[in-house]
Amino acid sequence: MNKIVLASGNAGKLQEFSQLFSSWQIDVIPQSQFAIADAEETGLSFIENALIKARHASRLSGLPALADDSGLAVDALQGAPGIYSARYAGSHATDGDNNRKLLAELADTPDASRGASFHCALAFVRRHDDPVPLVVTAQWRGRILREAVGEGGFGYDPLFYVESEGVASAQLAREVKNRISHRGQAVESFRALWQEAMGSEAALV
Repeated sequence: MNKIVLASGNAGKLQEFSQLFSSWQIDVIPQSQFAIADAEETGLSFIENALIKARHASRLSGLPALADDSGLAVDALQGAPGIYSARYAGSHATDGDNNRKLLAELADTPDASRGASFHCALAFVRRHDDPVPLVVTAQWRGRILREAVGEGGFGYDPLFYVESEGVASAQLAREVKNRISHRGQAVESFRALWQEAMGSEAALV
């Protein structure tokens, strides 16, 4: 089985990626198994940060690496929290902290102006100095609720209302979320790009 290092310490992301790649016969290994600390995210976009993280994990593990940089962009906040989504309420913020801050920021925003998008950038490198990394992006439109609902997912999922399904992201069945989410869409785009670049799903290196 081919192995990819997932350049993330986020347990929720690891679980989702393991599910999304389950049919690919790919072993998605968290960078924590190599005692790799998170890279310093110094980029100004999701794509830049995904590349930084992928190269960092590949250099320290010696394996191909996949990195995701994703977050929530709220229309009424001019795209915030954006690349700072995970640390919106501070460097050690929990999901609950971030959700509470977002609700406070939008307290006076009417429902019609609470549109938002989840964004995902995926970057894959065959080696740390790969000159032609595979990069894809995807977005998922919705709106921000006035209170958290649902028990599934992670991050801002309890606040993100999915119009097409009539529920919050945290209330979606796992297979539905994996199909329609920003991360699920990005993985499908990555699959097509990977097949085109490498000729088959079998060879990673």
